[in-house]
Amino acid sequence: MARYEEVAADLRSRIRGGEYEVGGTLPRYEDLTATYGVGRGVISAALAVLEREGLVRPIKRRGIVVLDWRIERRRIARGQLVTRNPRTGYVFPAASHPGERWPPHGRPFRERLPAPERVAELMGIEVGTETLRRRRVTSPAGEPPFQVVDTWLSEAAIHDAPQIAEASTGPGGYLDRLEEAGHGPISWTEFIRTRMPSREEAQLLEISEEMPVLETAIVGKSAKNGATIEVTIRAIPGDRVELVSELRRDKSASWPTEPVSPTP
Repeated sequence: MARYEEVAADLRSRIRGGEYEVGGTLPRYEDLTATYGVGRGVISAALAVLEREGLVRPIKRRGIVVLDWRIERRRIARGQLVTRNPRTGYVFPAASHPGERWPPHGRPFRERLPAPERVAELMGIEVGTETLRRRRVTSPAGEPPFQVVDTWLSEAAIHDAPQIAEASTGPGGYLDRLEEAGHGPISWTEFIRTRMPSREEAQLLEISEEMPVLETAIVGKSAKNGATIEVTIRAIPGDRVELVSELRRDKSASWPTEPVSPTP
């Protein structure tokens, strides 16, 4: 085991043993180098390991902050069924449990921004095109931020349903307004990938920039003309979720198997 791995293992044990409390900080670099009898390079490498594991995060003017590593990893059943709540509108496959409350962290807000590369790709527009983004950060009650959710709306969608650009979109949410404006029934395609977070996402999610995030992007297309009218992108820390899919047998994989005739 390399020396930095030994240091990381010892700090990991101390964090999980409660010696360094969640929300508190690790000792300063100078103290860590003295404690372990190593140089700053070894300490930096050890802390980078802990960052990738989601145990610590460097915060300017505070130091190396210990993150809440006790959060239970959630399983998302990746079905293909979209349901609808009469009061709140459409419900897509998510990490929440029935009846669970997910309050926002801070106030949801909306603003016009140049479309980043990923959004432009999914919406079929030029990178940098001014686009309306609705953002919210949510989590189960009492837990650190779990996901950053950004909904990007096309100009055509806003033209047809102006209310979707307002603070309150009314009963059922913005999707109901879009369908009422002639785009229903909207069809959706979901894209899933892993990537590194932006600095802003890492700050909002209270994670290290070394922690990968799971990105799910749901692209909504109009039934009127087939155009993409909305894109919703979720970024979830990679250590807080795993995807689960139930596999089904095709007819060709039925049991018992058909006997294979011997080759003449």
